Amino acid sequence: MEVSSNDGLGYYKGKLVLEHYEEATRRVGTWASEELVFRQSFPDRQASLLELGCGTGRICLSLWMLGYGKLTGTDFSKNMINRALETQKERNSGVRFAVEDATRLSFPDQSFAGVIFGFNGLMQIPGRENRLRAMREACRVLKNGGRFVFTTHDRAFPKWKKFWKVEKRKWRNGQQDESLIDFGDRFEETPRGKLFIHVPDTAEIREDLKKAGLVVERDQLRSRLADESELVKEFSDECRFWVARKPAD
Repeated sequence: MEVSSNDGLGYYKGKLVLEHYEEATRRVGTWASEELVFRQSFPDRQASLLELGCGTGRICLSLWMLGYGKLTGTDFSKNMINRALETQKERNSGVRFAVEDATRLSFPDQSFAGVIFGFNGLMQIPGRENRLRAMREACRVLKNGGRFVFTTHDRAFPKWKKFWKVEKRKWRNGQQDESLIDFGDRFEETPRGKLFIHVPDTAEIREDLKKAGLVVERDQLRSRLADESELVKEFSDECRFWVARKPAD
């Protein structure tokens, strides 16, 4: 998947965006809900874990501090990885960081016991086929029985019900934003620039996980897992956690 400024991914090259992610790494760390799901999904702290779309290292550096010893953090943005490496020096962690495309990973088959794609990062890949490729790559590099944990937004959230009702009418009449690829895509204007996000429904995610060779173990709303701090809510809103497993044989 080529990364360019006009496909929605150029957003992550901006200075303000880098600073936003770095602030989340330094001030926020893992959410209470993330820590709960990771502890349950990856009980062995010496298991090899891969984080896709790690940004400046918020999750993987926090997992290191929690005692996870075999961590690899990857992101398609070289600038994000460079910032993660700077923070790593300060924390003296042993996380391995690398620039990788989540849809074309360089790792051999069955390299990791677990794969994480946090902060709705999977849904920030434009194009459903590209997101499916990322799921297939996660499955490929997982050991048999390994888990893939990620988060998404959800079109069924009451907050956005009216918005998606209007969008559905636009798509039905061929009046949607021509820069969008799939129904569920949207661009959000933020203080740091225009953010692309795909907002799926649960049926779409289940269908694509099945195509990728993964079995859904559970999906839960963040708010049902933990009452997050105001600081966490400042940086992120409601999302759905997905835990999928690569069959053991």
